[in-house]
Amino acid sequence: MSIFVNAVMDPVHPLETLCGNGDHDGVDVTSWVSVCPRGLWKVQQKRIHKENQQTVSNSGDVSCYCPRLGSLCRVRVRLKANTDETERSASDKGNEKLSVQPEQSVAEVTEAVETVFPRCQDSVLQVPLGGWITLRLGEGQCDITEACLEGMRAGEKCEILLSPVAHGPDVSVPQPAEEHLCATVELESFTPGKESWEMSPGEKWEWVKSHKERGGVRFRSGDMWGAADSYSRGLKLLIALCGHVRELEKKGQEQETEEQRDASNGDKTQNLPSATEFKTIKAELHSNLALCQLKLNQPKRARASAAKATELDPGGAKAWYRLGQACQMVNELEEAKQAFRKLLELQPECPAALKALKDIASKEKETNTQLGLRLSKMFS
Repeated sequence: MSIFVNAVMDPVHPLETLCGNGDHDGVDVTSWVSVCPRGLWKVQQKRIHKENQQTVSNSGDVSCYCPRLGSLCRVRVRLKANTDETERSASDKGNEKLSVQPEQSVAEVTEAVETVFPRCQDSVLQVPLGGWITLRLGEGQCDITEACLEGMRAGEKCEILLSPVAHGPDVSVPQPAEEHLCATVELESFTPGKESWEMSPGEKWEWVKSHKERGGVRFRSGDMWGAADSYSRGLKLLIALCGHVRELEKKGQEQETEEQRDASNGDKTQNLPSATEFKTIKAELHSNLALCQLKLNQPKRARASAAKATELDPGGAKAWYRLGQACQMVNELEEAKQAFRKLLELQPECPAALKALKDIASKEKETNTQLGLRLSKMFS
């Protein structure tokens, strides 16, 4: 969910003052806005280029210099104040570099070495600090760290400066206590991954379902930013599946069922979504994203997300309710009434819809009374 805002070559930069300046082969600074449970943060990354960089790959493809979706990354994140400690020795246990043997699959390596840890509501850097851990790129465990890794090579190190972003009227962000954080990110090694366009439709679909499930877990834990990030990642991958779904619709239901049956006999990543399932999941992701945006006090964004959900699935009661809520929050009362009335068509006598319509009627009555008083004063 990182939002890149600019990329500049800048030899004199706030990072040089706050994080220090060493003698490096080359330095470039990239800036973007990232998310964590505590809100939006501006990230300024100073990449330190090193010679003799290597990447771990079993494919022999020398173009795979950086981690990609699904790559297991051996990484260490430390606060800048703690980076003067002595480097680990080569004999340290558990610090072996990752490698994928020809007879091993990425899934087997994931099961063996991936580091599992929860997201924390009071943390900006969502990773254990100081030691080497293994992240699977693309899961959104730590948006800031993953965004750094996407452009790094094995053996490379970068410094990052984190600053809280002032929020506007449509974004609710808790104000952090600290003004700046400075840290280092080191990438020791990584396994091969894939760009989204290199994946089969089945592989993309597995990622979509994983993001949807992860978003639900984060929402239930109170991590609204993390949940919104997961739902957004799922929606981005669904865009790449639109062509596949259009082909399914052209082939017809009979051939689609045959393909599903054939795929079920092979690898699970070949289980493809039907056109109906695709639209249903896409509508649910938009609706869930709208709920997160309402919780984060982003009514305009929630309105857009909920509207997309109702277009995809006009029978989705939750999406209509969230659309009504969002319209009500931005004072679009007529649109809100239409949404709640549609909800009543789907669920007659729905208490939430009836109450919302009653509240809107009261607000309109109060507004009309105030307008009448102002007009009477003007012509009295």
